[in-house]
Amino acid sequence: MPDASHNLRPLRLASYNIRKAKGVDGRYDPGRIVDILAGLSADVVAVQEVDFRWRGRPGALSAQMIAEHTDYDIVPVGADGNGLGWHGNAVLVRRGTHVRQVIRLTLPGLEPRGALRVDLGLGGGISIVATHLGLTRYHRQAQLAAIRAAVDPDAQASVVLGDFNEWSAKRGLDPLRDDFTIHAPGKSFHAALPMAALDRIALSRDVTLTDGGVVQTRQSLKASDHLPVWGEVVVNRRNQG
Repeated sequence: MPDASHNLRPLRLASYNIRKAKGVDGRYDPGRIVDILAGLSADVVAVQEVDFRWRGRPGALSAQMIAEHTDYDIVPVGADGNGLGWHGNAVLVRRGTHVRQVIRLTLPGLEPRGALRVDLGLGGGISIVATHLGLTRYHRQAQLAAIRAAVDPDAQASVVLGDFNEWSAKRGLDPLRDDFTIHAPGKSFHAALPMAALDRIALSRDVTLTDGGVVQTRQSLKASDHLPVWGEVVVNRRNQG
C-alpha cells in the first residue's frame, strides 16, 4: 500500500557523503554526523562512505545511535559484513516508511562500486537509487549506464541521488540525460571551501524539484569533506495507486 500521508506534500530527499565520520578537523565523530542527519528532516537520505573498508566492513555509524537520535529507519541490505550499507551506500527512510523492495547493484569499474535501488511506497510509489560513483569519467559513465538499466522510469517514478564525483556541469552524465533531469542543489565539496557540485539528484520526468539546497552549518562545515544536499520533490499523481 502507498504511504497516503505523503501523497499530498512534497517529499524531502537528501544525500550526504559522511567520509566514514572523519571530519576535516581530523576527528572521528559519528555523533555529529548523526546530529546532522537528524537535522535534515528528510523522508529519504542516501548516505555514502557509511562503512569502513576494514575486514568485516564495520559501520562508521552506530545503528543504535541512529535509532535513538533520529526519526529514521536504516533500510536493511544484508550484504557487507557488519556494515550498514552496500559498497558504502546506505539508505535511511523516515520511520515507518513502507519498503517494497531492495536491489543491490554491483557497478563496473576498476575499484569496487555499487548502488542500492530501494522501492518505497512514498508518493504513491517511487524507486530511489543511492550511489557513489567512481573517480574517472569513463567508469562513471559505465556505472550510470548500469544504473539506468536497473530502473524503469516509464513504469515508476525514479530518483538517482548520491555522490556523482563529476566536476563538470555539462559533461559526463549522458547515460541519464534522456530520461532524467539532473539537479545540482549547490556546491557541496570541499566542505572547508565549497567549489564543486559533486552531490546530485536525478529525477525521472514525472518527478519535479520544487526546492533544494546545501546544508552549511558550523557542524556540517567540519564533520565531513562533503556537505549534505537536499531537494524537495513532487511526484506526479499518475504514479499514485
